[in-house]
Amino acid sequence: MHEQRVDTVRRNLARRDLEQMLVCDPRSIQYLTGAYVEPGERFLGLVITPDAEPTLVLNALFTAPGDAACAVRAFTDTDDPLALVEELCNADAPLGCDKNLPARFLLPLMERGAAAGFVLASDAVDDARAHKDAAEQDFMRAASATNDAAMGRFRQLVREGVTEADVAGQLEGIYRELGAQGHSFTPIVSFGANAADPHHEPDDTPLAPGDVVLFDVGCRQDEYCSDMTRTFVFGEPTPKQREVHDTVRRANEAARALVAPGVRFCDIDAAARNVIDEAGYGPYFTHRLGHQIGLDVHEPGDVSSAHDAPVEAGMIFSIEPGIYLPGEFGVRIEDLVLVTEDGCEVLNSYPREIDTIG
Repeated sequence: MHEQRVDTVRRNLARRDLEQMLVCDPRSIQYLTGAYVEPGERFLGLVITPDAEPTLVLNALFTAPGDAACAVRAFTDTDDPLALVEELCNADAPLGCDKNLPARFLLPLMERGAAAGFVLASDAVDDARAHKDAAEQDFMRAASATNDAAMGRFRQLVREGVTEADVAGQLEGIYRELGAQGHSFTPIVSFGANAADPHHEPDDTPLAPGDVVLFDVGCRQDEYCSDMTRTFVFGEPTPKQREVHDTVRRANEAARALVAPGVRFCDIDAAARNVIDEAGYGPYFTHRLGHQIGLDVHEPGDVSSAHDAPVEAGMIFSIEPGIYLPGEFGVRIEDLVLVTEDGCEVLNSYPREIDTIG
């Protein structure tokens, strides 16, 4: 499996007239080798060349699993890891570089002339990661199923007077009870007017009758990420809350209905945006429609008006329209979709209709 992934990256590099690459993103290294290491400030790099087995340059403080699909060259804190990179690279050929390669390592490699040139080549790996294989698709289905189950538990935490921080602090325990390893990102729990801030951080705001309650949450399970948003109302919804929620739900549905191979990302974004525009709330949908997801909760390739590439089978991304009314409330409804050969599979099954609590 990992050999196939490395071969895909090699083919992607060859299309750019590159034969070698230095991959530094820990999740990309995990994708290609099965070895996951968070190096902190220390150097970590996987050198990919045309014929040799990929080689992981790794501080001796860390260990790669015995079944990692790579050779390992270890260094200590008093060694020069860039000397190992130089040794592994062809100085007469350009080197494809990872977007996560820190300047403190890249600039010295350039000064030493470790390669004939340095080219940003992250898309060689990003494009491979964007197409989930059958095993990855199953992991993503399982993580999303856990997120569905968790959402049902989360809404039970909501009661008058509880704070956003109180609720947020209980979410990870529920994920772990359901078999996940923890959060895939810092959860968003927003009450009332705070839900009009798309990236609100949970604080000491108490819940009051009539508040919307927005959960934007995800877990990491078997290393893969889930991500879902649902918006509830504590008490009887007002007509305006119902109208906004219904508009966002219809925007979500319109976008999901369009997803199929060959349809452009920008057109999927437009399908949701048009529904919100027609309802008169266009200025209050303030972000892109979605993002790709997998080993990272946000992976390259967004669902936005600026991305005119077609979607392809095996891609997984979010559909998350929202309306945010400053000083009043906000609504977002988010699902993950897997592009199939003739349409899409929606990975979330939790209901999208307006749901009242209390």
